[in-house]
Amino acid sequence: MKVQTLSIEREPFANTPDCKALFMGFMKLGLMGFGGVLPLAHRIIVEEHKWLDESQFTDLLGVCQLLPGGNIINMSVAIGMEFQGIKGAISSVLGLISAPTAIVLILYQVYEYFQYLPAVKHMIQGLAAAAAGLLFATGLKMLRPILKSYLTFFTILLTFVFMLWIKLPLALTLFILLAMNMLVLGVKKS
Repeated sequence: MKVQTLSIEREPFANTPDCKALFMGFMKLGLMGFGGVLPLAHRIIVEEHKWLDESQFTDLLGVCQLLPGGNIINMSVAIGMEFQGIKGAISSVLGLISAPTAIVLILYQVYEYFQYLPAVKHMIQGLAAAAAGLLFATGLKMLRPILKSYLTFFTILLTFVFMLWIKLPLALTLFILLAMNMLVLGVKKS
C-alpha cells in the first residue's frame, strides 16, 4: 500500500531553504512574534522568504487549524517537512520555540516580581490591544486570495454567527461549515 503525503503545491524555487535557513527563519519569527506570531508568519513566510505564496499560506493555515496543537507550530512542521523532510521539520520547530522559550522564562521571573505595579498592568493591556490589531490585519490580508465566491462570504458570515453569537465550540463550527461547503460543492458539480 502506497502512503500519500500532503504536499504543498508550489512553483519550484531556485533557492530552496536548507535546515539552517528554516531554523533561522522560524527563530526570527519566534523572536519577533510577541503577542502571537500569525501576523508575522505571513509576512516572513510569504512576503520576505517567499517559501509559500498567499494562497498556499492560507490553505496550509486552514489545514493546520484542524490539527491538534498550535497553528504556527503545525505550520512550521509542514513547511520544514516540505523542504527538508524530518530534519527540516525539527529545525523549523526548534527555531520557532528555542529562543522565545528562554526569553519567556526570564521575563516571567521579572513579571512575577513587578506585576502589581499600575504601569505594568497598563503595558500588558496595550500589548494585548496591539496583538489583536495585528491579528485582525492579518485576517484581512488572508481574505484576499479566498474571496472568490458567495459561498466564501456566506461561510465567513456563518463562522461569526456560530462562534460569536451562538457560541458553538470551534470543532463543531468547523464540522458544520465543512459539511455545508462539501454539500454545496457536491450539488454544484452534479
